[in-house]
Amino acid sequence: MDYNINFCITLLHRLMINLFRNFPIVNQPGILLIIFLGYLLTLGSQLKAQDPTGRFRNMGGKKSGDTVMKHRTEDTIVINYRFLDSSRLRKFDSSVYDFTKKIPLPATYIDLGNFGTAARDLVFSPNMKPGWDGGWHAYDKYVFTVDETQFYNTTKPYTELGYLLGTNAEQMINLVHTQNTSKNWNFAFQYRLINVPGAFNNQNTNHNNYRFNSWYQSKNKRYQAFLILVGSKLEASENGGIRNPKDLDSIAYTNRRSIPTRLGKINIETTNPFGVVISTGTFYSTGTYMLRQQYDIIGKKDSIVTDSVVLPLFYPKFRAEHTIQYSTYHYRFVDDDPDSVFYTDYYNFISTPDTLRLSDQWHELINDLSLYSFPDSKNPQQFFKAGASLQNLNGYFDAGSKSMYNVWLHGEYRNKTKNQKWDIEAFGKFYVAGNYAGDYNAYISLKRYISKNLGFLQLGFENVNRTPSFVFDKESSFGFGAPVDFFKKENTTHLFGTLELPKLNMQLAANYFLITNYTYFEKHYIPQQETNPFNVLRISADKVFIVHKHWIWRLSLILQQKAGASPLNMPSLVTVNQLGYEGNLGFRNLLIDFGFEVRYFTAYKADGYSPPVGQFFIQNDTTIRQNLPDINAFLNFRIRSFTAYVRAENLNAMQFNGPNGFGFTNNNFVAPYYPYPGLRIRVGIFWTFVN
Repeated sequence: MDYNINFCITLLHRLMINLFRNFPIVNQPGILLIIFLGYLLTLGSQLKAQDPTGRFRNMGGKKSGDTVMKHRTEDTIVINYRFLDSSRLRKFDSSVYDFTKKIPLPATYIDLGNFGTAARDLVFSPNMKPGWDGGWHAYDKYVFTVDETQFYNTTKPYTELGYLLGTNAEQMINLVHTQNTSKNWNFAFQYRLINVPGAFNNQNTNHNNYRFNSWYQSKNKRYQAFLILVGSKLEASENGGIRNPKDLDSIAYTNRRSIPTRLGKINIETTNPFGVVISTGTFYSTGTYMLRQQYDIIGKKDSIVTDSVVLPLFYPKFRAEHTIQYSTYHYRFVDDDPDSVFYTDYYNFISTPDTLRLSDQWHELINDLSLYSFPDSKNPQQFFKAGASLQNLNGYFDAGSKSMYNVWLHGEYRNKTKNQKWDIEAFGKFYVAGNYAGDYNAYISLKRYISKNLGFLQLGFENVNRTPSFVFDKESSFGFGAPVDFFKKENTTHLFGTLELPKLNMQLAANYFLITNYTYFEKHYIPQQETNPFNVLRISADKVFIVHKHWIWRLSLILQQKAGASPLNMPSLVTVNQLGYEGNLGFRNLLIDFGFEVRYFTAYKADGYSPPVGQFFIQNDTTIRQNLPDINAFLNFRIRSFTAYVRAENLNAMQFNGPNGFGFTNNNFVAPYYPYPGLRIRVGIFWTFVN
């Protein structure tokens, strides 16, 4: 049995490597841009631009009633989507006020001064995943995942083309296309390119992501299949931050790219977005191939009869499900010309090698069998689920290899009542055998509609017992600072509650974490564990204020506080504000938002970043405080199917009496040695097309 599994993993791994090697969009972003522009022109001549929600009509001269009705029928599209583990169908969000919905980083995240670099959340959120975890999370937000995959159902082919252009040759291309080959079979494709040279030396990023997924349902509604092929190839230069923060105020460095950095050679000629050369940096590739099949063994047939067609229905009572998933993860750090002073000072290298290369590679195969029971066959939102999974893992490191396996049992209960007053969700996973035996998570959430004035109240509990991520293990290529003895299992208890007040346009939330055996990095590369329990309380409020008619103030406020012997450092307050106009200025087909965004967080000893191990680490020497809150001006608008975002970011860096007179040189720092850039202009355009 072991021989067959290993053979299967090896064969699939070779197929995956060949696909990545030959996949043109991953290796040739320049060619992709040409294809993208050609596709845009072709669609512009062949397709009629429409809003995907079908709410906008053509402007122009009058038409006869028959012509108008025919036109509306031909151009109307009905499109919705669902996620893999949810049967609830959703609609597109047509609002334009939130730019973060178009880019991977949420408003509370900070990067290291360039789009595509390592990023983390200012809001405390511990790792709540039991079982095996590689431990590389600094680039999580740039990776396509299975959980975020959207399965569509559309009456007509639908395409969205997006292009973002910014200062310093920043660009992001995003292409989404979906269509039904028949009423019960849909496929979708998505590709995203993020390519940014950066404002500082050795800071360029080049990320390629692709996703293909398909959703098939048999005509009798008893069989469903979900297919996902998703992959990400991330490349990011690592400069370790600038050597001397005072260089930002020096007249000798009017060109920010010439400021000496702690890693990488000085190279001021790296603004070509298609000439990406990374001699010191991180390379992270991951891919997943997943097939899930479901068959309703027992149920009740029904149908909807119309004037022209009979639509079959099937209400399940008992369902069987099988999922097979194969994934690869390859994380590398390369420095072709390592600085001996840097590695001696921070990583205790006795002698620095001519070339530094660190690599961890994993292959994962998961087989899962689950059974569903539906107490009320006409309510698919209520079900019991139970199953078992077998996981096989093969890891390859600089100093050897390792094979592991795990077996876990899982169960779930969901119930969204027909009257929409109760929403119950409970699930659990327990590792019964293998290398991670004893890991588990348990979760329960109760949501209740109270009244029109008070809205919804949600209360929940979660407890996770997990083995520390493999990067904390001595066998990992990145665990060269780890102790010989294994760390104990982490345990996190999470209590949470949310109160939605729709009448007040307000949401209140509270989260309490009790953590034992918390693992973290310190001093750039040394893994540590805090065995004493400590807790973190996080309280947040989101509120929309109507200042005057169409003038809106959107407030998000987060307060967080730790207690006990904790190594954590976090800002006690994080707030994101948006103040501006939201309306149509009297034009029926226009939706426009413009104004200012302000983000502020209190001073704190922000985590440092260690490029060789790819980890944010605890430090207690440098306090990070904003010179001024981050200030951005924005103008977002949508006209039918065309949406545009125009932004001027980091206005807070404006300085009238700087070393060179007026300029955007009053840079905020987000981590020790890592400043944000000065003024950054971004223009993003997004077009949707309906065939």
